Amino acid sequence: MPDGRDETLPFQAIRELVLRYRVTGPDHAPNLVLLNSLGTDCRIWDDVAQALGRCFRVLRYDQRGQGLSDAPPGPYSIRDHADDLQHLLAGLRWGPTVLCGLSIGGMIALDFYHRYPVPVRGLVLADTADVIGPRAIWDERMKRVRAEGLAPIAPSVMQRWFGTSFRRERLDEVRGWANLLARAPLEGYLGSCAALRDGDLRSTLARIEVPTLCVCGSEDASTTPEDVRSLARRIPGAEYVEVAGAGHMVPVERPREFADMLVRFMEERLGT
Repeated sequence: MPDGRDETLPFQAIRELVLRYRVTGPDHAPNLVLLNSLGTDCRIWDDVAQALGRCFRVLRYDQRGQGLSDAPPGPYSIRDHADDLQHLLAGLRWGPTVLCGLSIGGMIALDFYHRYPVPVRGLVLADTADVIGPRAIWDERMKRVRAEGLAPIAPSVMQRWFGTSFRRERLDEVRGWANLLARAPLEGYLGSCAALRDGDLRSTLARIEVPTLCVCGSEDASTTPEDVRSLARRIPGAEYVEVAGAGHMVPVERPREFADMLVRFMEERLGT
């Protein structure tokens, strides 16, 4: 790939799937993988990637069931998602990297770190946990979505995704993100709901041996500050940062602040 090339809509066949991905930044820069949340696609990272400029070589992609990637019938598992990432990185010949995951993306990063030989230099775990919510919540959501679709749940999800100020002052953007959720592939959404319902990474935390940054919006009602502080306490040497006034989607609400945190983490903890 030529230095600095912006790959806007490439696709990669992995096993039975085709994934849409995007790579930006210079080939010689440190590698960074951005993993997005449930009901979104890799566009949630666009402003963060732009704010990072040419500091990093950034990979973001639509996970199975999202965006322009294939959406096979579920249920999926966190391991399925981590396997997909492994095959994508192998196909791209991606070298040592930092993994940055939001919500389910953080769980994928944790699982990938423990199971694959691609050297992970560091972890950034944003608005996530080792277990997210009781099973009954996911079963109830899946039941409702199967019966009614995604549009009816979008208003309540926006309440959890974004902080009070963002919802009040940036109505057009909230409406746009609600459209993204409402139009997400139904089978893909349900498949990843099952992955979140069944995901349990508690046994992995004490074995993390790379620098780790845990980030949470102070108004996140999905993975609360206490959830993320607890996650950080159980990871050796992890740092916790709280973003005042933000909800669950810190990279969308505060992309410049989030990018600055990434740069500081990689400079101070990884020496990049």
